[in-house]
Amino acid sequence: MRLAAPAGLLFAAVAPLLLAMHLWHHHRRRRRRTAVRFSSVALIRMAAPGRSRYRRIVPMTLFLVGVAALGLAAARPQLSRTVPIGRTTIILALDVSRSMCATDVAPNRLTVSQAAAREFVKHQPKGTRIGLVEFAGFAELVLPPTDDRTELVNAIDSMTTASGTAIGAAVLTSIDAIAAVNPEVEPSRPIDPSNPIPQTPPGLHGYVPDIVVLLTDGANTQGVEPYLAARQASVRRLRVYTIGFGTTTPVTMVCSAKQLGADAIGSTTAPSGSSGSDLPDPAKDPAEDPQYFVIDESALHELATDTGGAYFRAQNAQQLTTVFARLPRKVELQHRQIEISGAFAAAGALLVSTAIALSSVWRRLP
Repeated sequence: MRLAAPAGLLFAAVAPLLLAMHLWHHHRRRRRRTAVRFSSVALIRMAAPGRSRYRRIVPMTLFLVGVAALGLAAARPQLSRTVPIGRTTIILALDVSRSMCATDVAPNRLTVSQAAAREFVKHQPKGTRIGLVEFAGFAELVLPPTDDRTELVNAIDSMTTASGTAIGAAVLTSIDAIAAVNPEVEPSRPIDPSNPIPQTPPGLHGYVPDIVVLLTDGANTQGVEPYLAARQASVRRLRVYTIGFGTTTPVTMVCSAKQLGADAIGSTTAPSGSSGSDLPDPAKDPAEDPQYFVIDESALHELATDTGGAYFRAQNAQQLTTVFARLPRKVELQHRQIEISGAFAAAGALLVSTAIALSSVWRRLP
């Protein structure tokens, strides 16, 4: 337990002062009493006041303890408590670039990532809010944070691919999605590469309970650089967990018409001229274009480390499922300071009022 206002303990010092004054006053009263000699112990007992000793001690004890509790309340005591997972917002930022049609993870990367995301959603405790961000050439908040599991699964099943990979933009979009439901998190700001936000040591002032889980199979090809987006997340005490998915083995690209999206209906490969993490030119042999299968692990690791998160590597369906299964434990370890001054104030007021009431009633008794 820590005290947010230690100076409030000065009020608690009133209790021992009152006790000292009471004992001093009681001592003086005893000394002022007129000494009377009796020849019989029985007569002394008959002459003694009718109030029993506990009627004097109990009210005074309750009163002093109550004053001490009020003093502690003034010091604003706080407890560090583990934040339940149900109070956490999780943003799933999933890569839907055309390279997610790669079949090195059967039947393709997109299908496997969708399945892992669905399992992750289904196994979260009731009340956990999850949002979905999709990113290719740009990032889009497909579904704001919600605890509606059916709506989440439907959104995941409806993912389609597009050209490009904008990892930095996905982080900024995720920040804004969390800011919309958590007043402790400010929305992202426009990034000026010439005057970037200074890097903040992760966890300097603790973390908010919300996290971003970003999955990609490639490298940032356009938009905001991931390290600049990481600084915005870090200053907001927001952790980003990154997942690099897929192998480095050149393979063919196969996606369903639904997965390819409206701009490539009826195709199983992307249009020629694609770049970055997009599909290679269909006229070329994938084996001649290994750069399309390289995950920028350095950037993903930096993004996670700079925000207090962690980077994971998954090359098959089982590994990806395991990574997703480990994420909730990361969230459960977070702590928040919970102020309990109200409980001390209520207990103190109850004890003081009880002491006054008992003293008033017992004075009237013989």
